[in-house]
Amino acid sequence: MNLKSLLLPLALLLPMAVTAQSITPAQIEQFKSLPKAQQEALAKQYGVDLSQLTGSSSQSRPQQPSQEVVKPLQESEQEARKAGEEQARKDEEFARKNNGLEPFGYDLFAGSPTTFAPVTEIPVPAEYTMGPGDVLKVQLWGNQNQQLELPVSREGTIDFPERGPVSVAGLTFQQTRDHIIQLVSEQYIGVKAAVSLGELRSIRVFVLGEARTPGSYSVSSLSTIINALYVSGGIKQTGSLRNVQHKRNGKLIGTLDLYDLLLEGDTSDDARLQAGDVIFIPAVGSRAGIDGEVYRPALYEIEQGTSLLELVELAGGLTPQAYPQITKIERTNEDFLRVIAEADLTRNSGKQARVRSGDWISVASIADVTGQFVEIKGAATRTGKFAWVPGMRVSSIIRNLDADLLDFADTNYAAIVRTDPETQRISVVNLELRKAVTSPGSSEDLMLQEKDQLLFFTDIGKVKSRLEGDPENRDIASEKREELNKRSARAQGNTREALLEPVLKRLKAQAGPYSPQQTMRISGPVRYPGEYPLPTTGTVKDAIFVAGGLTDSASMYSAELARHYTDDNGVEQTEIVQVDLAEAMLGKSDVQLQSRDRLLIKSVPSFGTNRTITLKGEVRYPGQYTFREGETLRQVLERAGGLTANAFPRGAVFTREKLRQLEARRLREAEERLQGDLLGVQLKGDSFGGQNAQRVDEVKGLLEDVQSSRPVGRMVIDLPQVLADTGYQPIRLQDGDTLTVPTIPQAVSVFGEVQFPTSHLHSEGLTVDDYLERSGGPTRQADQDRVYVVKADGSVMLPEKSAWFGGRSQQLQPGDTVIVPIDVDRLNQLELWSNVSQIVYQMALGAAAVGNL
Repeated sequence: MNLKSLLLPLALLLPMAVTAQSITPAQIEQFKSLPKAQQEALAKQYGVDLSQLTGSSSQSRPQQPSQEVVKPLQESEQEARKAGEEQARKDEEFARKNNGLEPFGYDLFAGSPTTFAPVTEIPVPAEYTMGPGDVLKVQLWGNQNQQLELPVSREGTIDFPERGPVSVAGLTFQQTRDHIIQLVSEQYIGVKAAVSLGELRSIRVFVLGEARTPGSYSVSSLSTIINALYVSGGIKQTGSLRNVQHKRNGKLIGTLDLYDLLLEGDTSDDARLQAGDVIFIPAVGSRAGIDGEVYRPALYEIEQGTSLLELVELAGGLTPQAYPQITKIERTNEDFLRVIAEADLTRNSGKQARVRSGDWISVASIADVTGQFVEIKGAATRTGKFAWVPGMRVSSIIRNLDADLLDFADTNYAAIVRTDPETQRISVVNLELRKAVTSPGSSEDLMLQEKDQLLFFTDIGKVKSRLEGDPENRDIASEKREELNKRSARAQGNTREALLEPVLKRLKAQAGPYSPQQTMRISGPVRYPGEYPLPTTGTVKDAIFVAGGLTDSASMYSAELARHYTDDNGVEQTEIVQVDLAEAMLGKSDVQLQSRDRLLIKSVPSFGTNRTITLKGEVRYPGQYTFREGETLRQVLERAGGLTANAFPRGAVFTREKLRQLEARRLREAEERLQGDLLGVQLKGDSFGGQNAQRVDEVKGLLEDVQSSRPVGRMVIDLPQVLADTGYQPIRLQDGDTLTVPTIPQAVSVFGEVQFPTSHLHSEGLTVDDYLERSGGPTRQADQDRVYVVKADGSVMLPEKSAWFGGRSQQLQPGDTVIVPIDVDRLNQLELWSNVSQIVYQMALGAAAVGNL
């Protein structure tokens, strides 16, 4: 191939490619046969993208715009989120103002499409109008076989080979096809042609008015009004769905009612768009809301003269539960006041009633089953309403306690709430459930009446045993635990209190001067104390049965009944009646309960009280002993066999729980004050001669010691005197007391601000100063003037003030503890000493007690 013969046509054709003119496939194939280097040199010389020439033959024509939407200016993600939240808030507010109803149909365009390209792989309609940008595919066969792709130029012409420009703009696709077939038949002999459309042009349309995102959009030439609406994100709730206007050249050429599409699937008015068309969405027209027993409760846009029946049909029609004879219409009258009217949809007058803008229609529902039923509520396997027939008994509906009741149900007691058909007043009949089910037809198996309500209650004891008492439930899987929790919640909803609450409210509401309130209250050791309907028998025994029965702590000697009555002066008084509970439980009491009685079941005094003291250490028979009210420590020690030969009674540690709690509270209070004082020290800066930082560290160390200390609750006693039974005050025991008797000690302990806090073997003749010296002497922050000794029995002695010895020369005994406190005066905080002294004293007692154990 001659390279020069190729360069001339390429030199002429490459610039033409830039100006959107076509290059023949034969010339492209010649260019492809050149070496790669020559291809790149020619493309660079004439400023042409090499990929446009080396690609497919269809790429030699101008690139058509992609079918992606040209969207308005994009918002940032944060702005879009804020806009969405604001729109959601407005929609929620709008729904609240309209009784919770939302406008119908707007969710059709919910959300904004990320991409949009109408379906183009469909047969092009014959009436499709050709225009610039469309591409015709012409296939020739016969004497000449050739595949042509002919784009429509801006002038509306196609460049037909060996014929020149052919004008097709404005022709329909069918006219264009017929015209090209005729040209081929005239120009070529023995050649036939098949014409189809390739890529379609894009057109620019405008979506304006109440569109969610109004603006200019580039869409496919096959797009319709609905396509363009979808591109724009849909219609705002303030826009009309029933009057979407299609305009061309400033003139209205058609409207689209989207209700036809939404309700009937009719798209006959969905016109095809042309370049420059405008879709205008006007403000919404008249609206009316409908809810109740219709399939699609919503706000509907109505046309002039819409009837009530037409609105119901827009809402999908009536449900089977609808009661059309009562259709409530709420509207605004001429005086701008909201009024209510009613219509009967079973009559023509009601069906043809005109609906006005702003009306709110509510279709009533038929009542639930109104007769020939009994109802089961509570802890039953099957709850709800069941058919009633004359002669029905409790055993007719509850045949088996295990199968018909839940596993946590109370199988002893149930209640029947009965309604008087004439007065509509209720009463409560108590039911011995187990006897009724196990003895069908007996007197306990009560006859049921129409509209009776059977209430089955939860046995709280069964629920607690499943959740707490069963050790296997402690390590069960989380799924099983969740199931148990759900069952527990259901059980809590079926307690006596929960199920009887509405019954009690109605009993109180129906009470009057000549019909006293039929309720009573029971308290004390019964299983379910509380307020209950007054038993129809009026006996104390039945009232206790309703409350679940007596617990084991109930005193059978007497119960107390508080009764209210009105005296001769019309003033309410209270009378106290003593009831022999044992006789009442046998049914021998003549006391009858009355309205608003309060029955108090008394407990056995000191029932279940368990007072114990723990004896530890050198006791002959240590252990936990139960003592009687008023019993003393010496008496319990005698029961325990006394002390062993190795016991050191003078160092016995007696602790009391109440004292420990009191010490803990005081320790916390003193710690808080110390923290406040420490803050004051820190705020005073260098008020201590530049050594403030060191003093603060010292107080912090003391505070850490305090925080790590634990209250002991020790009470100082002289155990040898207690055992000697002299005139020493007897120690009356309290529950939780502990006595620890150590073995005979051999050490003296030194704690506090000394160099080496430790314990030393006791030596006869050594004094306080001797033991301090053995511990390395006091530290720099020690307060040597306030050294004190905690004796083995817990008592405290100040050596400097002792009348027994002069100075600190007195001798110590085994088990004694020397405490050297910190010199708080060095901190220049006089108030701090009172706080620290309390804390250190508590710490010293604890240290001494621990040291003796």
